[in-house]
Amino acid sequence: MSDSFSILAPAKTNLSLRVLGKREDGFHEIETRMVPLTLADELTLDWTKENAVNLTCSDPDLPTGEENLATKAVRALEQRTGKTFSLKIHIEKQIPSGAGLGGGSSDAAAVLRAINEMAELNLSTEELAEVAAEVGSDVSFFVYGTVCDCRGRGEIVEPVEDFERELPVVLVKPNFEISAAFAYQNYVDSKAIPGVPYVSQICPWGEMVNDLERPVFQKHIVLARMKEWLLGQPEVHAALMSGSGSTMLAVLNRDDAGTVLAGRVAKTYGKPTWTWVGATSR
Repeated sequence: MSDSFSILAPAKTNLSLRVLGKREDGFHEIETRMVPLTLADELTLDWTKENAVNLTCSDPDLPTGEENLATKAVRALEQRTGKTFSLKIHIEKQIPSGAGLGGGSSDAAAVLRAINEMAELNLSTEELAEVAAEVGSDVSFFVYGTVCDCRGRGEIVEPVEDFERELPVVLVKPNFEISAAFAYQNYVDSKAIPGVPYVSQICPWGEMVNDLERPVFQKHIVLARMKEWLLGQPEVHAALMSGSGSTMLAVLNRDDAGTVLAGRVAKTYGKPTWTWVGATSR
């Protein structure tokens, strides 16, 4: 058994997100294409004799108890295997919270993958994904770690074998968070947003659309205006809210355009706005 293990937990974004309706269990049925990003948290796991899970995080605002998805992942794996895992886990955060980038879910998936290696459990990717589905809707996607089409509440995952693009992107996040619960609870079946024109975005990889933009934009009109602004920039091929927000995704038309656009974002929206220049990964 390995005594210590370090692993990256990549962020994700959605190239499309369609809400198909509400299910009997209260969740919404969705179809979404999710892609990993080169932005990532880093986790370090060490065995301990304390007979507990001791979770620490570089972000003091994040909870580190049983409510954290990383700890829930340990408990779900214990339930699956009948084993007890006593660990120190440290998360060095790079992915902002409440951003629609899946940071918490990715951390949970990284914990599952790490323990599978450290404890030599030899669970397959499919078996880990089953455990992940018990932890959270997006966690199964991160177990696969590649471009995937996801259905159900997000836990039915199908890797996309022929998606060979690595897209240059800029992420822009205002200085506020949005919960996925808010976005889904306020979802209505309409693209129309008062005062905001709908723009169809047909790209070589498919239509970029996010059905959660309407409820989020209605409460946070600044995000609607930010999307319009991004679409007006010469470097931007397409723009979309990532997941349930509050991050806006800009797909660029040139690999070298990110720094220029990020600088213009800072001048337009000010320093409290978080920006990241990078790319999707496969």
